[in-house]
Formats: sequence, structure tokens, C-alpha cells
Amino acid sequence: MSVPAVVLLFGGCEKFRYFCRDVKVMTIKKMTYCRLMCLLFLMISARAIHAQINTDQVVNIGRNALYFEDYILAIQYFNQAIKTKPFLAEPYFYRSVAKISLEDYRGAEQDAGMAIERNPFIVDAYQVRGVSRQNLSDYKGAVEDYIAGLKLMPEDKNLLFNLAVCQSALKDYDEAQKTYDRLLSLDHRNDRAYIGLAQMNLASKDTTKALENLNRGIALSKNNANAYVMRAEIASRTKRDFESAIADMDSAILLEPRYAGYFINRAYMKYNTDDYFGAMADYDYAISLDPASQEAHFNRGLLRAEVGDNNKAISDFDFVLKSNPSNFIALFNRALLHMRTHQYREAVNDFTAILKKYPDFEAGYMARGEAKRRMGDTRGGDADYEKAMSIFRRNKTHESTFNPAEIEATAAIKKAEQREIDGEEEPETAEEIMNRFNTLLTVTDNDAFKPEYANRQRGHVQNDNIEVEPMPMFTLSYYAKDNKLNGKTHYIREIGDINDSRLLPAKLTLISGESQLTEDDIQRHFADIEYYNSLLANSKPRSVDHFARGLDYLLVKNPDAAVADADAAIALSPQFMLGYLLRADAHYMQYRMARAFDDRSVGDKMPDAPDSKSQAMLRQRQDITTLNLMMADLDEVIKLSPKNVYAHFNKGNVYMLQDDYTSAISCYTTAIELMPDLAEAYYNRGLMYLRMGNKTMGINDLSKAGELGVLPSYNVIKRMGR
Repeated sequence: MSVPAVVLLFGGCEKFRYFCRDVKVMTIKKMTYCRLMCLLFLMISARAIHAQINTDQVVNIGRNALYFEDYILAIQYFNQAIKTKPFLAEPYFYRSVAKISLEDYRGAEQDAGMAIERNPFIVDAYQVRGVSRQNLSDYKGAVEDYIAGLKLMPEDKNLLFNLAVCQSALKDYDEAQKTYDRLLSLDHRNDRAYIGLAQMNLASKDTTKALENLNRGIALSKNNANAYVMRAEIASRTKRDFESAIADMDSAILLEPRYAGYFINRAYMKYNTDDYFGAMADYDYAISLDPASQEAHFNRGLLRAEVGDNNKAISDFDFVLKSNPSNFIALFNRALLHMRTHQYREAVNDFTAILKKYPDFEAGYMARGEAKRRMGDTRGGDADYEKAMSIFRRNKTHESTFNPAEIEATAAIKKAEQREIDGEEEPETAEEIMNRFNTLLTVTDNDAFKPEYANRQRGHVQNDNIEVEPMPMFTLSYYAKDNKLNGKTHYIREIGDINDSRLLPAKLTLISGESQLTEDDIQRHFADIEYYNSLLANSKPRSVDHFARGLDYLLVKNPDAAVADADAAIALSPQFMLGYLLRADAHYMQYRMARAFDDRSVGDKMPDAPDSKSQAMLRQRQDITTLNLMMADLDEVIKLSPKNVYAHFNKGNVYMLQDDYTSAISCYTTAIELMPDLAEAYYNRGLMYLRMGNKTMGINDLSKAGELGVLPSYNVIKRMGR
């Protein structure tokens, strides 16, 4: 393509020269102008050709990164290609592959769609979008994509298999059967097809046919864990043959030893063979694989209670209730355990919550009354006893026949059965999303089949559980930190101006987070402080000198002195925007230091000490004051520099610390409007949306943040998925 472009350019240049030659008044100046114009056209063309070569090269490097499973790096290369030539389909497609490998299904769906818009003949783009939709439970959309892909490649086995699974999920069993038949006609030894048929048989309650197909699939391939899990389920549920079920779960675990759900299932089966020790070991190991698993903690709590390990059982139920306060059965069991372990105050609290939901629970009043009496509250105990007796008299009985735990269990079973009949899950409520986000629980994958994609890779960064924290404030520093993935550095005009003035001892920059200083760095800053002490003592004070010393103080963790210098700099130059930014940074360090001191001293006093509440209130007032001072400084920064994106971002972080998530989202939105590629703002806004229970907006923002190079995004997306 490049050669014709050059030839055409030279042709145009010759015509231009002939045109100049025909002009009657032709000066040397004009001739020089013609030659310069030719040279300019050549340079422009060369740049265009170079850009084309670079785009191809960038895409190829991104593909290499995909091959070596470096998905995050690959995305950064495809971002560059898309920015240079947004009309190309290929970079969008490869970026969708990277995102689906990171389990960012929403992002992958969008990118595959962009690829299809630009080139509707990329079969794999339909496959990627179909797999993404399938994982998002959009089975109708997935079916449309698989059918579109099959029109282009009618014998693609992955497309046929995924299509059949989606048709089965939509309860279109006739079409699913036809698709499986078509797949088996192309490949009669396709074990996945038999296992898919077995799943469809189970959905239609034909366990005999399901078992027959499972045995066929396992005979063809002994490397499909799903087949063993399904056969174990049939053995345990319909035949109560737990020994066979355990053997199949053993095989599944050998194939996928890192999946916690398999150990939870096997623990249940071992429990039914009276192997309590083996069941406990499986629950323990499941929790070591997935520390956030509610299911594992709940089941282990029940088992611990049964074997008399009461305090540890309470710990498990504490974990469950912390993340899911509406788990009534866990609450009921914990209340009984609190009574059993003589923790009467906690028992009263639990029974109070139970009675709030079930005010006619006579035995609950009796139990709470007994706990109150043992605490010395005779009057409260008698009142609960009288309440229970009044319910007995009203019901004309002397025995409690009301069992709220049984009611809850029955309701849960009916709900699960109805969901299975309907073939779809109820959408999560905002409260459920907020509760789950608080502990970032991994939801059990109930789908017996994960959609297949031919280029699925290993080594996903989303599997590395991380402590979820917002991106930190942007602060002033002499130590530049850039994003190693996208090479982005942070800059504002005022920093460029002060660097150009050469009035500071080093080049000033903005960083997200803190600078990690060496011992030599620290000694250098102490020396600089001494220098400015002498300078300010013997010369006319300048705001920039106070600013420089204040920054040195901040870097050596003396925020009080930094605030004093920032005050002095602002007093000398009220329009000195960087002085306000420095003071906001110093107030933030004061806030963090106070919080760290509180955390260290939390064990110094008992929670019920007479002055503990007053101290907590005082600390809270101090925190509020410090955050308000930060906010005032950031407002002043924005007043002096309205388009300072980092001040808007930092304001969002202050609002977040104040638990004002709506205002935080507004600030992050403003920051994104000013700088559409500010990854940190997308990430923090996504977390705020999740805190408010808005999963769709939260996941969309996290997807964008991950695309821009914030690695923790993918872990949060995975752990918030259903």
C-alpha cells in the first residue's frame, strides 16, 4: 500500500512543477516555494506511511502480549492503535479477547460489538460477544451472535456447542436437541455435546437419560470436571449414594484443584457418610481457597455447632452476618449459640432482631427473657415471659409450634425451585449489591457449563485477590511516578511554570499516592530545610521559599510544619494556587496520621471505659475539621484554576472519606469530563457506584479503568459478578 502512495505523490509534485513553469512571471522565490511545497507534501506523506506502519506494529506487539498471557499490557497496545485509527476493527477485536480473558464480560461485549460494526465478517468477534453475553445471562443475545457466526462458519464446533447451551438455558429444548445432533453429526466423539445433553436432560427431570449421556461423555474424555460434578449430584440427590458421589468429586478436584465450590460439595457428601473430620477439612480448605465464601463459612458454622465447637461456630456466623445481615438462619443459630456459651448480652441482641421480624415467636420471647434474667434484668425477663404467655393464651396452646428457621428454609427452597422453573435469577437489589461489595464475596458459579472460547488463556490477573482500596489522592512531590502500562504522567500548567522558573531545588510533579524515600533522600530534604531556614531568616521572605520548605517538611512526614509554611506562602501570595494544594496535602497527611494513631491505640483502653465514647467523639470532630480544611483548600484551588482535574478528583476522595458518595461521584464525573482518560477517576467512581448498590454503572466504570491500566479493576469485576 505504501508504494502506490509514494508514486502518486511524486506524480502530483511533477504536475505542480509544470504548473509553476507555465506561469509567465516566475521568480526564484516562487520556484523555491514550489520546491518547499513538494518537500512538505513528501513529509506529510512519509508521516502518514510511518503512522500506518506503527499501527500495524502496535497491533502485532499487542497480539504477542496476548499470546504470552499479558492481557493488561496487550490492552494498552490496542488502546494506542484505536486512538490512532479508530476505524479499524482488528484492535477492538483483540482488545475484546484480552478483556474476556480477564472476565470483563461487559467490556468484551462492547469491544466485540465495535469490531463487528467495523467489519461484520469477523467470525471470532461474534463468538467473543456471544460468550460475553452468555456469561452476563443474556442468552437471547448470545443465540443471535452464535447464529450470525454460524452463517459465516457453519461447522464451527464451539459456536454450535455454545448455541445449544444457550437454547437449553432458554428452555428451547427442541432447538437445542437439533443443535446437539448437528454437532454430533460433525463430531460423534464430542464429549462436551453428551455432557450438554445430560444437562438438558436434568433440566427436564430425565435423570436416567442424563446419566446415560454423562457416562458416554466420561468414556470419551476423562478430563471434563463438569461431567463428574453432575454425576456426583445425581448420585447424591436421587440415589443417596454418597460414596459414589465422593469418588466423582475426587475426580473433579483432581482436574480443578483450585475451585472452592467442589470442596464445599464434597464436604456435604462426607457429612452424609458421618465423616465429620473429612467434611471439616474440606470446608477449611475451601475457605483457604476462597476466604470470602459465605457458603463455606455458613456450612462450617453448622458443622462446628453440631460437634460442640461453639465459639468457632459463632465466628463463622459472624462472618456470614457481617456481609449478609438478612441471613436469618445464621442469625437464629448464632442466637442459640450465644445462649449456649453464656454470652447473654449478644443473645438478647440476636433474639431482638429475630423477634422484630417474627413478633409471634413465643419461644424467642422465652429465650430472650431467660437471657435478660441471667444478666440481672429481672424486670425485662418477666416482661418477655408475660409476652410469650399472652401468645400461648391467644393460640390456646402450651407448646411453641412456631419455628421461624423452618419457615425461612422452606421459603428459600421454594424460591430456588421457582428460579429453576423460570430459568432465570432475580436481579440483585441495591442492598444486596452493597452488602456483597462490603466484603467482595465470590458468588458460587451455578452454571454447569462455562462457554467455550477457542483461544482461552491461563494466568488471569483477576484471580489474584487484592485488598480493594480507592486510588489515592494526587499529591505534590519531587519524585515522579508514572503508570508503567500506559506511560501516563500527571501535569498541570502551574507546575510547568514553577519548574521553568528554576526556583525549586528539583523538578516538581504530581503523583497518585506517596513517594517512597531512601535514607539519602530524607537527609537531602533535611539539608534543604536547613538551607531555607537560613534563607528565610536572612532574606526578605518569598512565598516560593515557604512553599519549597513546606514541601520538604511534607516529604519528611512533618505535616504540621508543612501547614505553617503553606499558610505563610498563601499570606504572601493569596493567588498562589500551589500553596493551597500543598496545604490540602498536608491536612490529608494530618488526617491519615491521626487515623493511624487511633488504630495503634485501639487496644489501650477497654471499649466500655468511661472516657472511650468521649474520646471517640473528639476524634470524630477532629477528623471532620481536618477534612473540612482540606475541602476549603481544594475549593480555593478550583477557584483559581477551574480546570484543575486533580483538585476535582481529590475533592471526590474527601467526600468519600466523609461517606458522601453522591458528591464523590459528582466530583469524579467532573474530573472525567476534564480528562476522559483519567483511569483513577473511573476506578474510584466505580467503587462509589457499587457502594450505593448500582452494579451496572459500577462495573462499566471499572471496565474502563481496567482498560486504562488499573489492574485491581478486574479483580473487583470478577468478585462482584454473579
